[in-house]
Amino acid sequence: EELIRRMAADGHQIGIHTFEHVVVSDLSRKDFDLQVGKTRALLAEILGDGEFWLRPPYGLFDSSVRKWADCPIILWSVDPEDWRDRDIHRIVSAVTEHVKDGDIILLHDIYDSSVDAALAIADDLTARGFTFVTVEQLAALRGVSPQAGVKYHKFPASG
Repeated sequence: EELIRRMAADGHQIGIHTFEHVVVSDLSRKDFDLQVGKTRALLAEILGDGEFWLRPPYGLFDSSVRKWADCPIILWSVDPEDWRDRDIHRIVSAVTEHVKDGDIILLHDIYDSSVDAALAIADDLTARGFTFVTVEQLAALRGVSPQAGVKYHKFPASG
């Protein structure tokens, strides 16, 4: 709970990734509500009412999930597959050589190598003029009002 409070206080967007990291498209409505609803309720208990967007595990979802989510569904446009080999240099290159303005980058903080890669990526991209924002902030900057049940994987600059 303290980590979640600190993350929110530091300006991070807090979202739902299910309670037990399950494939949500495999769930009945009851089980979906247990996985997503339980997580949403716990986050609301800790942080108060708010919007907690869904990033479904493995990026898998279907039309039922779209109907049941009651929030935007967030995926990614840059996936360095940091879980695959934990090679920091490869992960950094996979992001920095492909990222574009408005992309959403997927990294997993459960691996020390991903954390180290994220720091190097942040340094590289900041030096190149990129600014890091939450997905919610990025959508607002692009004039997008995310809708419940709609999938978003990037918010490119228009024009």
